[in-house]
Order: sequence, then structure tokens, then C-alpha cells
Amino acid sequence: MTLKERLKADVVDHMKAGNKLALTTVRNVLGEITTREKSGKTPVELDDAQVTSLLQKEAAKRRDTARIYTEAGEADRAAAEVAEAEIIEAYLPKALTREEVEAIVDDAVEALKADGQELSMRSIGAVMKPVTAKVAGRFDGKTVSEIVRGRLA
Repeated sequence: MTLKERLKADVVDHMKAGNKLALTTVRNVLGEITTREKSGKTPVELDDAQVTSLLQKEAAKRRDTARIYTEAGEADRAAAEVAEAEIIEAYLPKALTREEVEAIVDDAVEALKADGQELSMRSIGAVMKPVTAKVAGRFDGKTVSEIVRGRLA
């Protein structure tokens, strides 16, 4: 089941359970997905990685809005935004720890060395490609790049 299919199925579940906040949140996210798919010259179908990226942006948007509401003294509105962010984050894959990412980077470096490649700072792309595929949306890309640079230095 794709992430988009899971969201659609959860709309029905939230309706049956009478969970209005979750229902509204999931519907809004599905609306964003549909908008993204239909924008542009030709309609496209978003894959799970693209949907995950969109969910991360939506959750971050709500967290940012909650922070603004908190600073403005609107605690009720901030709490509502945080609740929506938590609902969205439940659909995201489990985040990786720095240690897990370092292990993935080390594995990629070892695999390239085993293939006989001489690794230098110019090899960043060769290391980043397999690492990014495994990490995809579960850890900050900038930090991954820093880890790779540290291993190659």
C-alpha cells in the first residue's frame, strides 16, 4: 500500500471514528498532494518519496506556524497546529540517528573501496548517491554531506 493510499484509507477510518481534527488534517494533506500532482503542464503521480517530502514540508509549516502563534500569545491556536503536525508526522518514516547514518556512510565508503576505487574529496558524489538513496527523508541532507566529507578528508 502506497503512502497516498494509506492516507485515503485513513480518511474513512477517521470519519468512522469521528476524529474531526485528524480527518481535516489528512484531507488537507491529500488536497496538497492532488494540487502538486495537477500543477504543471502535465499531470503526474507522486511516488512515496515525493509524498514523504511533501508531508515533511507540511509538518514543518505547521510547527513554524505554532511557533509564531506561541510568540503572539495564542496558545490555543499553537496547540492546534502542533496537534496537526503530530498527525502528519505519524505518516513519516522513523528518523535515523546520527550513528545509523554514519554506519550507512561507512558501508558506502567500504563498498566503493572494495570495488577498487581510490577515494578522495572528488568522490563525494559517488558516496552520496547510495547514501542518499538509503537515508531519503529520514535525516538532514546537509548533515549527511558533512559526515561524508569528514570520512573522505
